[in-house]
Amino acid sequence: MCRYIVQTDVGWVTGMTELGDVVYVVRRDSPIIKTFSVDTLSPLGKDIHVEGMTYPSDIVACDRHLYVADMGRGIWRVSADDHSYVKWLWRWDILNVYTLSVTSRGLLVTSLRGPPTLREYSTTDRQLLRDVKLPRYVTKLYHGIETSRGTFIISHVGTSQLPRTAVCQLFICHHISDRVLSRRLLGEYPQCVHCIQSAQKCTEATLS
Repeated sequence: MCRYIVQTDVGWVTGMTELGDVVYVVRRDSPIIKTFSVDTLSPLGKDIHVEGMTYPSDIVACDRHLYVADMGRGIWRVSADDHSYVKWLWRWDILNVYTLSVTSRGLLVTSLRGPPTLREYSTTDRQLLRDVKLPRYVTKLYHGIETSRGTFIISHVGTSQLPRTAVCQLFICHHISDRVLSRRLLGEYPQCVHCIQSAQKCTEATLS
């Protein structure tokens, strides 16, 4: 039997993550990271004030740290232990950050404004690990995750047929750190929901 727990009056939630027995929540236009019990969703009263954070759009947890996307600005790293924080990734190629996800090697970052990008950064030294090239018809990128096979699934706008929302699995990526110039081909074509339904194959993603 499912048990439903409802927490009201939280505000406009833009992202949440779990670390240990705590749920961390970010809200639109708020510099406060709210904290709740993972079991009861009761407020813990240990909220984190990140001074200077203006538009948090997503949050993830990795190795006792929280990473918060400050949309249009950069990424904050916040300690889950002492609540200290730093401007972790704050440079030209990350300014349009929108959503985040944790990968086997680091942090996957998507951009919404401007040309859509999907990039992976090391959580150890902040270096760019991979720049995943997207099909040309992708006009907006909402989110991306890494699968256990090392491929990427993205939520986006634009298909090979129509400018509609779709979910696509990308099989080819470019390993920046390893300087691999050949394609990493785990499947013949990336597949998206629209193309599967219409029994057609997406255009293949290409390297730069």
